[in-house]
Amino acid sequence: MLDRTATKFSHVKPGDTQFVSGGLRDFFLYRDLGIAEATNGAVIAHLVKANMPPDEGTGWHRHEADFQIVIMMKGWARFMYEDQETLVEAGDVVHQRPGIRHYLFDYSPDMEYLEIVSPADFKSVDVEPAAAVPPATPWK
Repeated sequence: MLDRTATKFSHVKPGDTQFVSGGLRDFFLYRDLGIAEATNGAVIAHLVKANMPPDEGTGWHRHEADFQIVIMMKGWARFMYEDQETLVEAGDVVHQRPGIRHYLFDYSPDMEYLEIVSPADFKSVDVEPAAAVPPATPWK
């Protein structure tokens, strides 16, 4: 049974938090949604949006996490999941199973997604490439 005393109620409105740099990737901006604090670090939820063109992408990596989903809110992104190229468009939901090797290599200037991960302090680990990565689409 869920211990309701271990978490707090949270309600974050659009103006309560701002998009800021300093997150996992320098070329993205992140908006904290207060979930890590509310769950005492059990889960993080943040909005992520494009800040710079995808010149290098994320590189091949995996996350040390128990759970991760990406919900594309605006625009699109192209990922490599192992050896499978995957286009994720607005409205799509992706469950990234624990440990899957992936590479976000291309995205639109208006890309914005909601990412939910457990635990909140998950780690990213660089890994060997799983496949060749197609070129990114230049921003105009």
